[in-house]
Amino acid sequence: MCMSTLVTQDAPDFTANAVMPDNTFETLTLSKYRGKFVVLFFYPLDFTFVCPSEIIAFNKKLADFKAKNCEVIGVSVDSRFTHYAWKNTAVEDGGIGNIQYPLVEDLTKSIARSYGVLLNDAVALRGLFLIDTHGKVRHSVINDLPLGRSVNEALRMVDALQFVETHGDQVCPANWQEGDDAMKPDAKGVASYLAKHK
Repeated sequence: MCMSTLVTQDAPDFTANAVMPDNTFETLTLSKYRGKFVVLFFYPLDFTFVCPSEIIAFNKKLADFKAKNCEVIGVSVDSRFTHYAWKNTAVEDGGIGNIQYPLVEDLTKSIARSYGVLLNDAVALRGLFLIDTHGKVRHSVINDLPLGRSVNEALRMVDALQFVETHGDQVCPANWQEGDDAMKPDAKGVASYLAKHK
C-alpha cells in the first residue's frame, strides 16, 4: 500500500457550500483564508456519535484558535441542509447546537478524496490538517472512525508552528508547550536541551 502525505504541500483548494456560524448558506473557498492559519478537519457523518463530541469540543475552544489568527472549518460528506438541521437540534436531542464555525458539505466526496481521507468511497476518516498563512499543509493527523481527536493537541500544534515561524533558528522538541524551552536544530543544541531536561 502506497502512503503519501500532504504535509509541506499546498493544501488542495476547494469551493463548496457550507452552513455558516449565523446559519446562512454560503459558498466557501479555502484559498480565501490565506493570511490566516486554518485547522481543517473531516468527520464521518452528521447525527452520529463520536463526531458531535469533537465538533462541540472545537467550538468550546474556538476563541482560543481565533486568538491565534486561526480559523476552524469542519467537513463531512453530508449536505449543508443536514448540517443545518444538526446545528438546529438541541444537544440533549442528539444535535450539536449553535456551532460558530463553518460546516462544509462534500456530497461528491471530492474534498475528502483530495485530502486522502475518503474511506471505501463512503465517508471521511477523522483527518485534521493544519494549514499555514500561505496555504501550505504543515501538520496532519488521521484517525480511524472510532478514535476521537484531541482539540488541545490541535491548539498545541498551532502554537508550535507559530513559534517556529517566529523563531526560525529554533525547533520544538517532544511535548513542547507554549512557554517551554525550544532547541537549536544542531548537535550542540540538542545535547544542551537534553542535558537540561533529563
